Amino acid sequence: MPEVTGIRFKNAGKIYYFDPRNINIKVGDYVIVETSRGIEFGEVVLGIKNVPEEELVLPLKSVIRKATEEDHQRILENRNNENESFHLCLKKIEEHRLNMKLIDVEYTFDGSKIIFYFTADGRIDFRELVKDLASIFRTRIELRQIGVRDEAKMMGGLGPCGRVLCCSTFLGDFEPVSIRMAKDQNLSLNPTKISGICGRLMCCLRFESDAYEDAKETLPDIGDEVITPEGEGKVVSVNAIKKSIAVELYEAKKVMEFPWEEVDEKNS
Repeated sequence: MPEVTGIRFKNAGKIYYFDPRNINIKVGDYVIVETSRGIEFGEVVLGIKNVPEEELVLPLKSVIRKATEEDHQRILENRNNENESFHLCLKKIEEHRLNMKLIDVEYTFDGSKIIFYFTADGRIDFRELVKDLASIFRTRIELRQIGVRDEAKMMGGLGPCGRVLCCSTFLGDFEPVSIRMAKDQNLSLNPTKISGICGRLMCCLRFESDAYEDAKETLPDIGDEVITPEGEGKVVSVNAIKKSIAVELYEAKKVMEFPWEEVDEKNS
């Protein structure tokens, strides 16, 4: 199996595999690597390990060397330039009266390209804007339209739970989230209560989804008739995490909660 190391280029960004080329690197080191868009500066987040070829995108790019003090200084200069470029681009967007929202600016490590990230309701004709920016910066310009989830990831913020957004702290990739996950977890289907600040369904609905899917295979469905230590009744709610069910008892005329092990299905 090929020997690789995992490198990340942004906070909570996707982890990419690279060939370490026998360079002595460890988690926490900063390195210079060759990527499809040129030379980049990244952080080692996964130590050297062997990975099956089917999990890799071949041919594998290589780590060139460990980052030097000069490389760190260049990154700081790029960050300062990104701030200046952001404000300049805002002025140009206003001059061209374009209905778009600038989100972020990113310089490649060697400064060969500047990427401007933006959101917009539809397609935007930004050809004249690109010409203006290219004439000012004298380098390649790319304007990249992103979605609202990517915007939240870049901007950051606090979620409804009061904690920093998952997407901006540790989620490398967005996974599909469906309204069915909210139903399975017995959550309110009020959009304002199950949506993140991006306006889409909260990513955290995915975290416990597998546990609920597994529980559904063993727990009864709502409406099933069961036999409890207190008598027969009908299931009115299921708590998959506690593995308990609430049963409306026929004779007692009340609802009681029981651990699933204490209950038998009536038709079993």
